[in-house]
Amino acid sequence: MSNVFRRTKIIATLGPASESPEVLEKLIRAGVDVVRLNFSHGTADEHRARAERVRAISKSMNRHVGILADLQGPKIRTARFKGNGKVMLEVGQPFDLDTSFPPDDGDQTQVGCSYEALPRDVKQGDVLLLNDGLIVMRVDAVVGTRVKCTVTVGGVLSNHKGINKQGGGLSAPALTEKDKKDLKTAVDIGADYLAISFPRSREDMDEARQMLKDLGSDMGLVAKVERAEAILEGTIEGIVEASDVIMVARGDLGVEIGDARLPHVQKHLIRLARTYNKVAITATQMMESMINNPVPTRAEVSDVANAVFDGTDAVMLSAETASGDYPDLAVKAMAQICLEAEKYPREKSKHRLHERFQKIDETLALSAMYAANHLEVRAIGSLTETGSTPLWMSRISSGMPIYALTPHEKTCRRVTLYRGVYPISFNPMGIHDHSVLNRAIVEEFQKRGLVERSDILILTKGDLMGARGGTNALKIASVDQILAAAPEDWKSQCPDCE
Repeated sequence: MSNVFRRTKIIATLGPASESPEVLEKLIRAGVDVVRLNFSHGTADEHRARAERVRAISKSMNRHVGILADLQGPKIRTARFKGNGKVMLEVGQPFDLDTSFPPDDGDQTQVGCSYEALPRDVKQGDVLLLNDGLIVMRVDAVVGTRVKCTVTVGGVLSNHKGINKQGGGLSAPALTEKDKKDLKTAVDIGADYLAISFPRSREDMDEARQMLKDLGSDMGLVAKVERAEAILEGTIEGIVEASDVIMVARGDLGVEIGDARLPHVQKHLIRLARTYNKVAITATQMMESMINNPVPTRAEVSDVANAVFDGTDAVMLSAETASGDYPDLAVKAMAQICLEAEKYPREKSKHRLHERFQKIDETLALSAMYAANHLEVRAIGSLTETGSTPLWMSRISSGMPIYALTPHEKTCRRVTLYRGVYPISFNPMGIHDHSVLNRAIVEEFQKRGLVERSDILILTKGDLMGARGGTNALKIASVDQILAAAPEDWKSQCPDCE
């Protein structure tokens, strides 16, 4: 077969460089599986318009593209400076952050701060990191609303730069009032995933989940791991368990824990996500040089490839596609790196090999993958209502494509984030004979050029069509055997088939 499928999914952030219909089409053709709407920028109407364009263009291209709405969270920033909006800070000079200082009057010695709790959250000896850690200050004293510091790493500091505390400990809630409004917008536009920024514990994720339920939404919940306290043992497990997806958000996380710890933490989080049957996204600065250059650096190539080796489900582009000069080239380069990395041989998966399973559908999903990994199988077809069975399957490393066959557009978009899973719109309603159903699936595969007659397939489905959690049947057979088991004119005998 000539079909080559990329297993690792690509998320592209939309922005001024990528919101036109022409560029959006280029991005989807280049390999984008999910688009990210960054609620740190833009209005509700702008995000709504972008979502509508994505839906329209992907439909015209006969593609399923997911939408991830990313909430801003409690971004803690400096206020503004007088004059040209920036100052040069020298090592050893005093500099103050004051939550009651006029927001437009910052100068060489002081600046306002948007985070009113800062004086309560820090103490003498703490280290503050500004502008993604490029500026470093030591806290000397806290006097009322003023945090008095000494600059230990200098440089240019400009308006609205982020503030982190080394080691974590800032008490800002994960969901701000702005986030709660944006959450409603995300539900309104029909986003498939919602990302929560800076969660500190599972309670933050539970709060977001309840808000979604109250609005009648079951969209996937993404925990952006970017606080030092979030990765503490006992805390991170709760966050993972309460989420559907974990994003290794390496920007703020690296600032808080130190960049040197990031590679180890990234690997740990990806392994943890797979252990809990969750999805993992690796994000931040993956192809940063391509904001201004048409090719990535070799270090960036290695970074993306290593995330693939780690088993991440998806890799994410931020400014590269939102505001960069070469958005479609960045996607093409990332897709090629993923494809090459996926050729690297991996050991047969031992995921949950020694565990006792509790559910029939989960047991069947994992059994199918173990069979596929020890038999010359061309593809796996999974009839699914919610996408749960393909998700469980995708937790086991495999070179086989997993096709999620579902009549639900929402499920098609949901599985666009799962590693190695490809959605196919397929409606089995009206088919009650399993041999006929198997043939219908094979004919769908043949129509798409996915199988040949001698290929062996694994098919999973349930006895009750349309039932959630009803997967209880597994079929292993060659294409020829499946075609021979049902009549060629089955459609004429099935007037209710859609």
